[in-house]
Amino acid sequence: MTTTSHAYGAQGADQALAPLRITRRAPGAHDVQIAIAYCGVCHSDLHQVRAEWAGTLYPCVPGHEIVGRVTAVGAQVSGFAPGDLVGVGCIVDSCRHCAECEDGLENYCNHMVGTYNGPTPDAPGHTLGGYSQQIVVHQRYVLRVRHPEAQLAAVAPLLCAGITTYSPLRHWKVGPGHKVGVVGIGGLGHMGIKLARAMGAQVVAFTTSPSKRDAALALGAHEVVVSRNREEMKAHAQSLDFILNTVAAPHELDAFLALLRRDGTMALVGAPATPHPSPNVFNLIMKRRSLAGSLIGGIAETQEMLDFCAERSIVADIEMIRADQIDDAYERMLTGDVKYRFVIDCASLGQ
Repeated sequence: MTTTSHAYGAQGADQALAPLRITRRAPGAHDVQIAIAYCGVCHSDLHQVRAEWAGTLYPCVPGHEIVGRVTAVGAQVSGFAPGDLVGVGCIVDSCRHCAECEDGLENYCNHMVGTYNGPTPDAPGHTLGGYSQQIVVHQRYVLRVRHPEAQLAAVAPLLCAGITTYSPLRHWKVGPGHKVGVVGIGGLGHMGIKLARAMGAQVVAFTTSPSKRDAALALGAHEVVVSRNREEMKAHAQSLDFILNTVAAPHELDAFLALLRRDGTMALVGAPATPHPSPNVFNLIMKRRSLAGSLIGGIAETQEMLDFCAERSIVADIEMIRADQIDDAYERMLTGDVKYRFVIDCASLGQ
């Protein structure tokens, strides 16, 4: 038996998001049913719902930064019970048997199913995301939230912005004694600064806007560099062990590659709609530097990130919105007018 739920989504690329009624499957033996309390708003939501990324399926209900409370579990579920605080991130299914899945890296599975716009036997044939009142997810892809309930709304962005920045920092073993650059101070960048600082690194934040200097220092950066200032950039030449580049717009990469020490790495986590200009190969080969990419994280690593943040009281800086403010929030996101992540109060979906 299916259940119906209030949601917000779009029927086409040129249409504003509007109230919808959607169906969710009844919990199966291994499923967890969750009443969604809050859902973060990610730049990916905007790209997908407006068909700026290919393959959008409509109706499109975005949202993959989901937190809430368990309302029911299937007979074979272990580890979750009604009343538990939980989260759901960007993944709701995968093949479960490939090398990536067996290594706990479901995010790199060739058959990873996204929380929205992914294939599913459930109506309407593709997954519908967290801009809704409830969701039903296989227990493998449900995460335990150990933060205090009072912080729950600010935990929501950790399910994408948090793991997107945590995963590369962990993979490249950032820690004490490392000097780390974080490029961009937005939804991703502000989490990158907090996490790199919590891992014990010396953090240098890079921004194009001098007005963000104080904000970056308040987030935990030790230094702030205005990337348009050649002298400030030159002062950090060949000094960084690792750079986390969170910018989601095409830009020249060479100026940042030149800041890496020998064997340093710059990891790209921002996803621009059009490609970056190709970097100069000599910036790479002369110092054996690496230019890499990173995509969210697997379920085990996402749980590790949530626990790491709970132990240190790390959450996102958020602005709460009602469901009927989503389109305005998208326009503000495009101009950078948010500090630093919008979160939908899903109680407003039924109003």
